[in-house]
Amino acid sequence: MMDDDVESGNRLRSFPNMRSKPYNPLIFRFFMGINVRVLLIILLLGFGAIFYIGARTSPVIIFVFTICIISFILSIYLTKWVLSKDEGPLEMAQISDAIRDGAEGFFRTQYGTISKMAFLLALVILSIYLFRSTTPQQEASGLGRSTSAFITVAAFLLGALCSGIAGYVGMWVSVRANVRVSSAARRSAREALQIAVRAGGFSALVVVGMAVIGIAILYAIFYVLLGVDTPGSMKVTDLPLLLVGYGFGASFVALFAQLGGGIYTKAADVGADLVGKVEQGIPEDDPRNPAVIADLVGDNVGDCAARGADLFESIAAEIISAMILGGTMAQRCKIEDPSGFILFPLVVHSFDLVISSVGILSIRGTRDSSVKVPIEDPMTILQKGYSVTIVLAVITFAASTRWLLYTEQAPSAWLNFALCGLVGIITAYVFVWITKYYTDYKHEPVRTLALSSSTGHGTNIIAGVSLGLESTALPVIVISVSIVSAFWLGHNSGLVDEAGNPTGGLFGTAVATMGMLSTAAYVLTMDMFGPIADNAGGIVEMSQQPESVREITDVLDAVGNTTKATTKGFAIGSAALASFLLFSAYMDEVSAFANEPFKQVDIAIPEVFVGGLLGSMLIYLFSAWACSAVGRTAQEVVKEVRRQFIERPGIMEYKEKPDYGRCVAIVASAALREMIKPGALAIVSPIVVGFLFRILGYYTGQPLLGAKVVAAMLMFATVSGILMALFLNTAGGAWDNAKKYIETGALGGKGSDSHKAAVTGDTVGDPFKDTAGPSLHVLIKMLATITLVMAPVFL
Repeated sequence: MMDDDVESGNRLRSFPNMRSKPYNPLIFRFFMGINVRVLLIILLLGFGAIFYIGARTSPVIIFVFTICIISFILSIYLTKWVLSKDEGPLEMAQISDAIRDGAEGFFRTQYGTISKMAFLLALVILSIYLFRSTTPQQEASGLGRSTSAFITVAAFLLGALCSGIAGYVGMWVSVRANVRVSSAARRSAREALQIAVRAGGFSALVVVGMAVIGIAILYAIFYVLLGVDTPGSMKVTDLPLLLVGYGFGASFVALFAQLGGGIYTKAADVGADLVGKVEQGIPEDDPRNPAVIADLVGDNVGDCAARGADLFESIAAEIISAMILGGTMAQRCKIEDPSGFILFPLVVHSFDLVISSVGILSIRGTRDSSVKVPIEDPMTILQKGYSVTIVLAVITFAASTRWLLYTEQAPSAWLNFALCGLVGIITAYVFVWITKYYTDYKHEPVRTLALSSSTGHGTNIIAGVSLGLESTALPVIVISVSIVSAFWLGHNSGLVDEAGNPTGGLFGTAVATMGMLSTAAYVLTMDMFGPIADNAGGIVEMSQQPESVREITDVLDAVGNTTKATTKGFAIGSAALASFLLFSAYMDEVSAFANEPFKQVDIAIPEVFVGGLLGSMLIYLFSAWACSAVGRTAQEVVKEVRRQFIERPGIMEYKEKPDYGRCVAIVASAALREMIKPGALAIVSPIVVGFLFRILGYYTGQPLLGAKVVAAMLMFATVSGILMALFLNTAGGAWDNAKKYIETGALGGKGSDSHKAAVTGDTVGDPFKDTAGPSLHVLIKMLATITLVMAPVFL
């Protein structure tokens, strides 16, 4: 069929597969090979064991298990609903198959590399823990070095595995939903929107549900196996510290997934745009562009797989840090039953699954798709669903605080913590609004940026950089107000230690972080909507559908750019709060190992100040290496695309077919090669710095110098990283939507000088918003978790 089209000079309507057969991960192939009845028995036995362990731990754990399993059942319903939709004409299905094969091939290779590095790091962690000192609490409970070492390594590997599965789930649904959204766009915009949202909802429910149930299962197993709260054993308030390895494993996988996926997607995008749009003057996603399939594959491995692992890691880190702080506060206040303060984060995110499901299902298609109606703004529809979720979040959060945080020692404390949660929910909403204001072309900043394109490429770049710099101000003010407000609400909750000192401040900040992430599943749904809509538009363009269909997917794509930008802003805000909690947990961990107070870090000490400088430098060096990785890979793509246009001149007249597979292979191999250096920098830096200053402290009589320097490094890296990530994400999103605004017909429309300048800006912003920016907020949280896990190295 391909050869017939080429010989006759018709437009290309057939697309080759990148690989010969579909790929499924080993664990999926194992279960698929089991007899259905045997598999059902195994699942029933597994659920029975989970609920048995949960019943021996706490009724709250049973509640969490139940909600998570129900959410998994709902996600299966959403999957069946999405997959029941038609794939459209044959050419659409063939393009989708090529995208799917390329994405799954890269995923297999990338995660194979990550798994090898994870096992290597697990051996390093095991070696460190086998020779480290133990805390007085561990000695009192009889938890030896070897037990602690194997528990931490097991938690690390489980967190890495779950994070990898979360990434695969995100990619699995996107590569199957894209063609169904394309097909639905031929009938109605509302139906296409509903399919994209429900596909994203499936991924979101699975990712959040896995994060919650994974930690709950680990907590329950440790509780039962270690005999927690029995005479001579570990106290329940110390148990959350054993979960830190889980968060580190999730962070490790998320960082490399985001780096590799981000390099892949933006190198392909930049290469395709520079030669296709700028040099050849062909439309975006034109089938004549040899890099177009690689570009569409990148949307799935970068924006879907990486973002799934990213949010999984965010929720895991926030839950574990809040559990640690809740247990520490309950212990200091001598609360009779501290389990409510420890398990509270799990309940909040269980309710997140419920309320986000309601928000997802509230977005419905038109009853009669044959009736042509005006295109309703998709952003308005998504915001209505988000508003429903926000209202339900306020109600369920208040109920959760009354249920689990009520104590006779301070009867009104639960109300203060409910207000802390409200602060977090408002912060999330404001963050989404601020990012939308700076990245949506309905608002002045992006339109001003588009206007600057009319005077040339240089003014577009200047305007985009200034917009990104300006966009850091409001989010920082919001974060500052929320941290201080939540701290003082918790501080004045009435909870005091034996000396009468208020102790609820840090836990109040933890509750605010939980409030901010209490709608995480719906936010991830909006995030997944973006790349699915982008892929759908590419399939429509490549299969040469009517202009009316492309108009619908263009609208969805523009909204998808905004939702991706807003969810990145949301992720940065939550990363700032979660890093603050992990920093506090790190100081408590150092205090426990050193057996002396460690409550503040004095940056007037020269070595400590140097640690801060190194932390800030790490952010800039990491960002530089991530962006340069995209640049080098994009150069290879540009050379290959130019070569094909020169050697196959018939491509432009649809007389020869491009070699899509060659570009896919180039980008895949380069992305895997380029992700190693910045990832290794992030992991090795805090360990090396802490160890070197520990040795210096030993010879200069400063026993805690290593821990103090690492604390300063973490503190400065968090501050610098938040600002840099805000700048990169917002500037990149604004450049992208300024181009989209001009493509609607403004300022001369497609092909005009303004459009060419806007394409240049978009190209510059690509590695900002999809590689360096998203990787930074993962880096911030990974630095916090790695310092928490490696604390003994610094002492």
